Amino acid sequence: MKTFKKQFGGSIRKKDLEKFASSNQWDGNKFVNLSLTTMGFSFKKLPEVLRDNFSKNIQRMPKQHLSILPIDTDQYSQSNKEARFSWFGHSVLLFHLNGKNILIDPMFGENASPIAPFKTKRFSKNTLEIIDQLPPIDAVLLTHDHYDHIDLESIQKLIPKVDNWLVALGVSRHLEKWGLEAEKIQEMDWWDTIDFEGIEITFTPSRHFSGRGATDRAKSLWGGFVFKTVAESIYHSGDGGYDHHFKEVGKKFGPFDVMFVECGQYYKHWHQIHLYPEESVQAAIDAKAKNAIPIHWGGFSLAPHSWKDGVERFTAAAEKKKLNIYTPSLGETFSLNTLLSNNFWWKDVK
Repeated sequence: MKTFKKQFGGSIRKKDLEKFASSNQWDGNKFVNLSLTTMGFSFKKLPEVLRDNFSKNIQRMPKQHLSILPIDTDQYSQSNKEARFSWFGHSVLLFHLNGKNILIDPMFGENASPIAPFKTKRFSKNTLEIIDQLPPIDAVLLTHDHYDHIDLESIQKLIPKVDNWLVALGVSRHLEKWGLEAEKIQEMDWWDTIDFEGIEITFTPSRHFSGRGATDRAKSLWGGFVFKTVAESIYHSGDGGYDHHFKEVGKKFGPFDVMFVECGQYYKHWHQIHLYPEESVQAAIDAKAKNAIPIHWGGFSLAPHSWKDGVERFTAAAEKKKLNIYTPSLGETFSLNTLLSNNFWWKDVK
């Protein structure tokens, strides 16, 4: 019971509300999107939602656990200045930029619904152990506070290993509740920029929401990140639906060498807050990305579509729009040069 309560994270404090008041996204009661966004569905739609979510006609999980390649830590050494990347399923990403290692949304846990009556099991096994196999991490970045992005067990394993945490405005209360020192955390509002070890990191808007319990919906911010070095330009979309912010990010910071774009866990009844795969492709085009990599899939099933549906539709739409894409294997270490090849590993998995 104690662990269950701890999952919710920290309560909103007076100092949080004082900080929120200076944000253009705070309306006095909650954070809001750039465009009017409605979430949820009416009670009369509940039978349809339940039917779709429990349909036996959709293969929501692979028939066997997805294996994750062991990480090549030599490629993440400080002496290597060339950009490297690894994706571990869903939205867990490791970046190596300017000789520094940045871990984004490190949800390595095996259950994305720790407070729900039914588990949302990960497609891969023993993923928490990966944290102990990672190279030294210079910073952890958190896009928002949902359970499929911030996992209590993962955070507790990382706290003694990492001294720098760059997080969405309002997320620090959870980390402090779980034992992280406040001085190690920097909260970011939309368009805030931090120079971290020669990497210019900007927190960018997305069309989504936040919350870990019944009383804290939209009480912290959500977003994506832009990374700029002398040699690279990277965009991470964060979670969220389609809107004009993709063009705005592209205008301010593009073109990008690569965009990691949300592509998965969509459904008609929450379309405003999650991209359809075709919109993921369009978002990358809007943002002026030369290459796009779909994320937010390959880890959990959180919506009523097959586990491959997103990447299949994304690939088809990208081919039609002539957008170069890459779909890395889980755990694969890859560079910007790798993006010139193909790796449709998922086609051979049942």
